[in-house]
Amino acid sequence: MNNPVVEKFSEFYHKWVLKLEEILHLLLEVSKKRSNENGEQEMLVLVSKVTSHIKEYYTVKWGAAHEDVLVFFSPVWLSPLENAYLWVTGWKPSTVFKLMESLNKTTTFNMTEEQVKKIEVLRMRIRMEEEKVESEMERQQVALADRKMVELARMCSRERNGGGGGGGGGVVAEKVDMAMKEVLAGLEKIMKSSDCVRLKTLKGVLDLLTPMQCVYFLAANIAMQLRLRQWEKKRDMAGSELDSSLVLERRVV
Repeated sequence: MNNPVVEKFSEFYHKWVLKLEEILHLLLEVSKKRSNENGEQEMLVLVSKVTSHIKEYYTVKWGAAHEDVLVFFSPVWLSPLENAYLWVTGWKPSTVFKLMESLNKTTTFNMTEEQVKKIEVLRMRIRMEEEKVESEMERQQVALADRKMVELARMCSRERNGGGGGGGGGVVAEKVDMAMKEVLAGLEKIMKSSDCVRLKTLKGVLDLLTPMQCVYFLAANIAMQLRLRQWEKKRDMAGSELDSSLVLERRVV
């Protein structure tokens, strides 16, 4: 059975990624120009465009998750490789700091000592935020095995086996429904918390960088995200070509 939330968000995500590819092209073009008279203003406008595009993703995501949060914990619009790197429905914030370290080894990025110190302070703060999200996720998982949930599962099992007595099925179903609503509400809260950490990380980093560094950073971050998706597509295409070759070979034989 088709899920309308999945269909609608998948369509949105496809268009959003296409726009992200266009933005990456613009970032790369601006990064080649380096500094000029109007360069800084041009860069600031572009950075603002990127952040607006990212915020749009989370606005739409949160709206869709309110209807069905579970689809975001196993998103079908992502490739298996992209799913393998997920941290609570998205990218892990601390990976940004590994990217920053790599960028800072290049001559074009060139952070000052003051910037490096401030980035390190931000990294520690974000790590603490990540731990809070992970602790809450663990607490949510443990809650599924508490006495109340186990008892509800037993009651459901008895009802299915016809041993619940007369007229109790509706009460049991209602209790299970209420319990599951609490679980889903908890997952939605955790998802939003993890997204907020992601947004805080991006804002924190961008606030500490020069306009030119922001362009380099965003280009590298977006390129890394898109490469995961593109690599999976190339692998699928290679697999399809191999399958076609095998079919032709069998026909020749």
